[in-house]
Amino acid sequence: MAELRLQSLSGEAIASQFDALAGVRIAVFREWPYLYAGSREYEAKYLEVYVRSQHSLVVLAWDGEHCIGATTALPLSDAGADAQAPFVAAGHALGTIAYFGESVLLPAYRGRGIGVKFFELREAHARTLGLKVCAFCAVVRPQDHPARPADHVPNDRFWAHRGYQPAPELVAHFAWPDIGEAHSTEKAMCFWTKPL
Repeated sequence: MAELRLQSLSGEAIASQFDALAGVRIAVFREWPYLYAGSREYEAKYLEVYVRSQHSLVVLAWDGEHCIGATTALPLSDAGADAQAPFVAAGHALGTIAYFGESVLLPAYRGRGIGVKFFELREAHARTLGLKVCAFCAVVRPQDHPARPADHVPNDRFWAHRGYQPAPELVAHFAWPDIGEAHSTEKAMCFWTKPL
């Protein structure tokens, strides 16, 4: 971590680093299990909600001039309808929940404590906003999906070690184009939650 730099941004200031954030999201989410065929247009629409929110947080990790990771958070009440839908259906109060959008890191920088730091910073942000629960969702892919790498190790253990538990009753649906697809297709995203 000593040679790396973390930059925290909120609200409209996030737009100043759109290219860095979009670039690292596209690079990491091309990997299994997201298989995201990213585009700047999709990224601009996706990231709009963070720019509009006065209570959003984006943390970028830099190695010199290269953005090598990013994480995002905002109150669920400021998030998009896709993220809110399962909580609304289950009767949860959106104003008490922090929504963690993503935590992405280029492969060469994993295992160095940056992912843990991302969670710590987002949870601290949620506490400053008086939120009571942190939640993020992860894509659910079939076990027999042809693109699944034989050596894939899911992040479940890492998330559980940070105090998060899967909430199988909370499933969101997001659409994006998989690599090789011309159009977006809907994917199920299961939430993990942790009380603060």
